[in-house]
Amino acid sequence: MPKRKVTNRIKVVLAEKSKTNRWLAEKIGKNETTISRWCSNKAQPSLEVFGFIAEALDVDVRVLFNMTKE
Repeated sequence: MPKRKVTNRIKVVLAEKSKTNRWLAEKIGKNETTISRWCSNKAQPSLEVFGFIAEALDVDVRVLFNMTKE
């Protein structure tokens, strides 16, 4: 069975909403560098933080995930 790799779509959704990493960092109380690492998929936020991000961006949390087969 193929493995699934989970990546996030934070960068894409920020662009769709015309928002910046700085804006998101201020909204959820995180460092801009942390947001940058999430946007480049070098790191992933916790599920709880995904909820905060979805709320800040006014989207369903599922929009922030991208499932791909490896």
